Amino acid sequence: MMALLLILGVIGLLALRVNLVLVLMAAAIFTHVVWGDGEVEFFIQDVWSSMDRELLLAVPLFILVGQLMGRGAIAERLIGIIVEMTRPFPGGMALATVLSCAAFSAISGSSIVTMLAVGAVLYPMLVKNGYSKSFSIGALCAGGTLGIVIPPSMPMILYGIVTESSITDLFTAGIGPGLLLTLVFAIYAVIANRHIQRQEFNLARFWATLKDGIWAALLPVVLLGGIYSGYFSPTEAAVVAILYAAVVEALIYRELKSRDYLESCIEAGKILGALFPLIAVAASVNLVMTENRLPQHLVEFALARVENETLFILVVNAILLVMGCVMDTSSAIVIAAPLLEPLAKAYGFGSTHLGIIMILNLEIGFLTPPVGMNLIVAMTAFKEKFGFICRSVLPWIAMMMGCLLAVTFLPWIALALVGSH
Repeated sequence: MMALLLILGVIGLLALRVNLVLVLMAAAIFTHVVWGDGEVEFFIQDVWSSMDRELLLAVPLFILVGQLMGRGAIAERLIGIIVEMTRPFPGGMALATVLSCAAFSAISGSSIVTMLAVGAVLYPMLVKNGYSKSFSIGALCAGGTLGIVIPPSMPMILYGIVTESSITDLFTAGIGPGLLLTLVFAIYAVIANRHIQRQEFNLARFWATLKDGIWAALLPVVLLGGIYSGYFSPTEAAVVAILYAAVVEALIYRELKSRDYLESCIEAGKILGALFPLIAVAASVNLVMTENRLPQHLVEFALARVENETLFILVVNAILLVMGCVMDTSSAIVIAAPLLEPLAKAYGFGSTHLGIIMILNLEIGFLTPPVGMNLIVAMTAFKEKFGFICRSVLPWIAMMMGCLLAVTFLPWIALALVGSH
């Protein structure tokens, strides 16, 4: 009875659009009083212990990396190399847009940062060269979502923290789905723009661009190479990326001013100010639920009613798609992951596989109203109406849904490299 009261209370407060952190804090205190030892001070202890983890250091560091990349010259140089490489292909600049989003995703770990960094450089070029605004905006909005699938990914780090899963395994598992999405997007970009005249490949111009941007091109190599070789932990890799970016920007490209470094830190702090309280309070709720065997009770309840694992995972996908439409990614992960992970294991889906499925579902949420963050940001960045932007992303959502189903029912797409890691 008390559990039902808690669930109804949380749903009611969320329906009234009460701040999620306040809702979770009230739920945490309620669970401590009702199912815990009746002492509210234990809530404070849980909050402190949930934040006292080295892994959490990776979160602010990767956010800061993304901020520095977006403000500095590294993004522009990296995009320039890709544009020169794709000139002779049909729809070459459209192809460059997709590949640039994929390349920048291997640095930033953020969807919005990827979309804005690539869009600032390529959107004017796309429109100037005859690509439709609808395609250009759709490509940038959808390409930006690769930032949370292609490692390093902030949502993967968050999922690993709340479920105590291996973040390195999650990063490795993200490679296959990330490549699949990039390939599907690239094929569509070429086919949809095959009528646009190709440009000649100029070896001298490409060589000049490569020499100018080689330091930018080496950043994802250093970052991901260190993680997958086992030489860096994800947290150490983020530190190396910050130092590398800061040195390259300060000593080689020299386009970042001291004010830009300060503003990058301030923006990263604003994001953390919203994210960390959410993690802390959600961790306290999860601890009490675990101590009182709520996940186990949920597993028993589900197994008694849903025997088919296919039906189970389809229901999970539907739930996550709805959550992606109405909640931001971080909120959805801290609420759903601790409950769904033990359920998925009971039906034969590993924690890493579920994590990738969850990320792909929430990736689609970036493109679905009313809380599709890429749509909202694109409306301001590209100065178009919200309805036009929503229509622009429809074919991309269809492609993403197809890739989601492929990864769901063909787990080797995500897990093949994990086994060899």
